[in-house]
Amino acid sequence: MFMVIVGSGVSGLTCGIRLLEAGHSVDLWARELPPHTTSNVAAAVWYPYRAWPQERVNVWAKRTYAVLESLARERPEAGILMVPGVEVFRRRVEDPWWRDSVPDFRRARSEELPPGLLEGYHFTAPVIEMGRYLPFLMERVRELGGRIVQREVRSLEEAWERTPVVVNCTGLGAREVVGDETLFPIRGEVLSVTPSPTDRFIFDDECEQGIAYVIPRSGDCILGGTVDEGNASLVPDAEVARGILERNAPLLPPGSVFRVVEHKVGLRPGRPSVRVEAEMSGERVVVHDYGHGGAGVTLSWGCAEEVVALVAAHAR
Repeated sequence: MFMVIVGSGVSGLTCGIRLLEAGHSVDLWARELPPHTTSNVAAAVWYPYRAWPQERVNVWAKRTYAVLESLARERPEAGILMVPGVEVFRRRVEDPWWRDSVPDFRRARSEELPPGLLEGYHFTAPVIEMGRYLPFLMERVRELGGRIVQREVRSLEEAWERTPVVVNCTGLGAREVVGDETLFPIRGEVLSVTPSPTDRFIFDDECEQGIAYVIPRSGDCILGGTVDEGNASLVPDAEVARGILERNAPLLPPGSVFRVVEHKVGLRPGRPSVRVEAEMSGERVVVHDYGHGGAGVTLSWGCAEEVVALVAAHAR
């Protein structure tokens, strides 16, 4: 069956691969292609961040972890690293709701915590280098016979003119494409620094001055970040950059020396719940896959496999 996927970020590309593998013919249409997508800005470490509802997110996240771990092992060109690290806290905490998604989850030992931190989780997470990963996904789409077409889509009617089956992976663009007013931007700023001051990730979501995280990669290290709901500005803020450096300094080894090589801004597609569902319009169907908050990569393969099942159940 031929279908059009609208959107070519990580969700659109991953859906394209799974649908092609299931025997469908696929065109991906998007106004922006990598490296100019929101997905390209993502720090892209596996973590189910600001995505709901927990029950569905946990299933998608666990499945995606397994696929990413397999790709890291079998396809080094995909740009996925399995990196150990810690999430840290200043208070006693329960195990997280996503703990069963991570094979090696355990409580952090005191010597694994930065000074002044009381408790933490230790686990290994896939770190996805989007500059390598998105081209890998695009090449896989093309290997399977899919087409990637750069074109602006203002409504689903344009895609329905070609096929009665459309997959909507437009992210924040779904506000305009399908009129979803529940979507909102969650602005994030990150810094790329070299050389990497550490070989482990560190997440500190409860710093008084704002969130802080350290994500080492093969050629640099990402320091973040911000969570600015409703702000759609894509202009980097020098004052925000200074704050990111200050918040992350206590998490890094003493005396760390590095330089900032890039300052990036992206807009996470916030929504009260991730939308993965089929919607009928007469004989036509759209399968939605958007609104992943800060967890687009983390949920991508699990959501894509549900999209394939929804297509099979609703498309005739």
